[in-house]
Amino acid sequence: MTDMKKQNGAVLLTGGAGYIGTHTTVALLEAGFDVIVADNFSNSCPEAINRVEQITGKKIKLYEVDVADQKQLVQIFAENKITGVIHFAGFKAVGESVKLPIKYYRNNLDTTLTLLECMARFGVKNLVFSSSATVYGDENPSPCVETMRTGKCANPYGMTKAFIEQILVDVAAAHKEMSIVLLRYFNPVGAHPSGLIGENPGGIPNNLMPYVSQVAVGKRDKLTIFGNDYNTPDGTCQRDFIHIMDLAQAHVKAIEFVEKNCGLDVFNIGTGEPYSVLDLVQTFEKVNGLKIPYEFGARREGDLPVVWADVSKAARVLGWKAELNLEDMCRDSWNWQKKNPHGINSSRN
Repeated sequence: MTDMKKQNGAVLLTGGAGYIGTHTTVALLEAGFDVIVADNFSNSCPEAINRVEQITGKKIKLYEVDVADQKQLVQIFAENKITGVIHFAGFKAVGESVKLPIKYYRNNLDTTLTLLECMARFGVKNLVFSSSATVYGDENPSPCVETMRTGKCANPYGMTKAFIEQILVDVAAAHKEMSIVLLRYFNPVGAHPSGLIGENPGGIPNNLMPYVSQVAVGKRDKLTIFGNDYNTPDGTCQRDFIHIMDLAQAHVKAIEFVEKNCGLDVFNIGTGEPYSVLDLVQTFEKVNGLKIPYEFGARREGDLPVVWADVSKAARVLGWKAELNLEDMCRDSWNWQKKNPHGINSSRN
């Protein structure tokens, strides 16, 4: 039993109704934590929380708030005994961040600064931050190691993650009682095995797996693979895909870790194995008995040939490692998509 559970406090998940937040909520509830979710539903919906309650059989305290709004956030801290925070809230579309950089810097930095002020006001010292492998930029070779230089990111979204990491490094240095973990995710995919929650992009998906799934369900005609002339075994980009439920378990380990330690630490969260775009498409076809029509297109600006993680530190320090493979990721993604062909917030399901 963790100290946090002994204290009978709750973990606050900002942006907890989103893709990673809902799956992490399931994992935390199943591990015995009390969870509070704060979300403004700009990239999520209340129905996702209803489904988490259906999966777990537990009621979740939900606040519809903008985490950048200090008055609203103070109310949450005042009404609850919060012992730790997992900070997911933020805009996350890379392409949109290039077109609307001010929107991304304003939102992602403001939510973090407001949260940190509220945590300080109410004496909450434990924080897990939802960071990203994008902070490694395009100059570091793979596998990416936590000690590598960060901050030369290719887009404003990545820069917001790098800036927030630096803010948290400075906060931890100034306040020795703080305990902060930065989790650098690689490529989360998949869904809860129930098919009740999964990745639910609005509009045209930016990421590979939901696009493949939407082609499979007939929502998209075909997949365009950007580039087949990279210096990789099959010519397509390689990425470190990780099952969302493995990622969720990493947050459980991280929130347990911050309760017992002070200072700041950072961990890569991936499988430690690169898979190509074609690997994913062909595995999806094999495990689900489907054909995914695809064509090759020109390289997409900013795409790196190979990005994958050294995950040895997470195994050594957190006692965490990914348990699910690419077949599991593809199977659960399709299970989610076929049960929710129009997404989670549609009456047509």
